[in-house]
Amino acid sequence: MSAVTTESPSRLSALYRSSRARVIVGFAVAAVLLFAVAPATLSTFRLGLLGKFLCLAMVAVGIGLAWGRGGMLTLGQGVFFGLGAYLMAMHLKLADAGPVEGSGGVPDFMMLYGSGEVPGWWEPFRSPVVTILAIAIVPAGLAALLGFAVFTRRVRGAYFAILSQALAAAFAILLIGQQATTGGTNGLNGFRSFFGYDLADPVNKRMLFFLAAGALLVMVAIARQLMVSRYGELLVAVRDQENRVRFLGYDPAKVKVVAYAVAAFMAAVGGALFVPIVGIISPADVGVVPSIGFLVGVAIGGRATLLGPVLGSIAVSWAQTSLSEAFPSGWIYAQGALFIVVVAFLPGGLAELVTRWRRSRRGTVPDGGAPAPADGGTPAGGRPGEPDPGDPTAEAPTAVDHDPATSGRTA
Repeated sequence: MSAVTTESPSRLSALYRSSRARVIVGFAVAAVLLFAVAPATLSTFRLGLLGKFLCLAMVAVGIGLAWGRGGMLTLGQGVFFGLGAYLMAMHLKLADAGPVEGSGGVPDFMMLYGSGEVPGWWEPFRSPVVTILAIAIVPAGLAALLGFAVFTRRVRGAYFAILSQALAAAFAILLIGQQATTGGTNGLNGFRSFFGYDLADPVNKRMLFFLAAGALLVMVAIARQLMVSRYGELLVAVRDQENRVRFLGYDPAKVKVVAYAVAAFMAAVGGALFVPIVGIISPADVGVVPSIGFLVGVAIGGRATLLGPVLGSIAVSWAQTSLSEAFPSGWIYAQGALFIVVVAFLPGGLAELVTRWRRSRRGTVPDGGAPAPADGGTPAGGRPGEPDPGDPTAEAPTAVDHDPATSGRTA
């Protein structure tokens, strides 16, 4: 017993170093692929298409944190994606309209609908600083308020999913009804510049791709830091044993609110970059259907892993773009069938295949699903049943493995 106790710190230290090394290598490989290989091999059009996929992947990272680690089935992330997108679109339309002293500073679509002046609540978004701050604060703040109101009343599971989906439907209806200020069904489009850069210039289009790639890497880094921290353990514990966590003196509502607000922030940043890259934002991009589409990519990739949501989102977006060209009406059925197959046979997503393969290399997998002990005692993860926290494909541990009240203590 004493031998195990004395070896444990060194083993955990070695585990941490190896995990950190894998993460650094993973980020380096991703950076090379995104910043060197992709621009050198893809045309401007394909690069812009990949940039669009990266924006959608940012939403997936947040869903992976909130749903995969926190157990919050968020069917309304299109709301926060849309908030970030429309806030950015408002600024771009005002910038294209010019100063108030010149042509009046009224966006073209407003004049088309017979409006001769800009609404007062649009005016602050002439400032780039106000716009950037609003994109970062408004969606996250709204998510925090909604989350606090919902989670303090212990609304969870299917009830929370239905509530978030209803929010997405209401948001899309609101946008459609405000045609004179949001463009209605057509949305906002026809942007000519992005913070002074001409959007028609291929060089600037590549710059936008680099911006989206960098933002995605930052979001993944934030998610990983949260997942491997003490907060990440507490979030998983709330997902699996909320009443137990409450009994230990923690407030599960506050834990959930943080994850929900961070997921909203990530979705808003993705939406803000989506607008100049794609060139349009409309209610069709933020309603119930796209919100479910975000979720499908995360489920297919592996919701409880770090990279699963990213790869799943990019794969689903690419498949949708490719198959829709050949089968315009068949993609939705293919997407639904793939989702059902994955949920039925691979609940952990495609990342589960990688996990099974790695476990098979380490040794026999017991009936409980934990990897076999590496030395006849502690499993390869460091503690009984504990996956490597730095492994991008490792699923979240359970609350039984990580008791927030005792984690990190020694006997």
